[in-house]
Amino acid sequence: MKTKDSIKLFNIVSASAIFILSTGIALAERHVTVATIGNVPSELKSENKQEIVNHVIAFWKKELKQVLPDKPDLIVLPEFCDLSGEGEDYLRVRKNQVLDYFSSVAKSNHCYIAFGMQREEKEGLWRNSCVVIDRNGGIAGIYNKNFPTIMEMESGIKACDEAPVIKCDFGRVAIAICYDLNFDELRLRYIKEKPDLILFSSMYHGGVAQNIWAYSCRAYFVGSVYRQTPSEIRNPMGQVIASSTNYFDFAVARINLDCELVHLDYNWEKLTALKEKYGTGVTVSDPGELASVLVTSEESKITADGMIKEFGIEPLDEYLNRAREFRRSNGYLK
Repeated sequence: MKTKDSIKLFNIVSASAIFILSTGIALAERHVTVATIGNVPSELKSENKQEIVNHVIAFWKKELKQVLPDKPDLIVLPEFCDLSGEGEDYLRVRKNQVLDYFSSVAKSNHCYIAFGMQREEKEGLWRNSCVVIDRNGGIAGIYNKNFPTIMEMESGIKACDEAPVIKCDFGRVAIAICYDLNFDELRLRYIKEKPDLILFSSMYHGGVAQNIWAYSCRAYFVGSVYRQTPSEIRNPMGQVIASSTNYFDFAVARINLDCELVHLDYNWEKLTALKEKYGTGVTVSDPGELASVLVTSEESKITADGMIKEFGIEPLDEYLNRAREFRRSNGYLK
């Protein structure tokens, strides 16, 4: 006969196992498979707007088949990926048909999907939005473009001042849409929020701005843009770790969100000692020229934060803040 303690232990282990199986992610690990697709359906000239909706859904059925075999946790699609620009007559017929299709894919494949669409928030109020669908097919969150272009606003799209950081079971995601990438106001808000990933659903690429956002937000950056330029996945140092190409319009990467940025100052010997102890259980990535490195834990029993604390390694932002304070004190600022 089982004792009360053994029954309690069994219940705890069973509950933990159910949680891990349902989410696909153990609490001690931060590995996430992310996919980006950089393409949109071709325009279809038709007076039958339902025919255009069917065309959009057929396109995405084909496109998603390219990345689903990798069992992604998250798929990111471009801005207006459902041909929202076809006009209000089309949008009245489309309604939630494309959203419902993506919801069914997310649920059947146990993944998140983030995609761009024009939507009517309430009667007469149109938004350029990125909708994040969760693993159960529900809506995890919606980001409305904070900085539409002047032409967009003239055409009826309203700007928004809200910038929610959306909680997913693998981490916290922030979103920017296309023209947003030009505005420090939004980026600085996200720096304070410290998201794990930035999702960029866009028509344009943004060039060096993608690197700046990734590094300054200390976050992975997943860009999904139109076919003319690459859709890329960047690490928190702004390095491209996966990209679409002229041959393939998608990219997939398995990333590890259990990471910390540290400066090399005062840390050379400590980083060496860290590597000597943990070996393959830790990765120290140096992009060169930056003087900062990315420490990533591959251990299931200790986080990157725990590793650097163990060796007295100061995180990058704490070091920079210490330099700011040192500059203000002791008569160094004149």
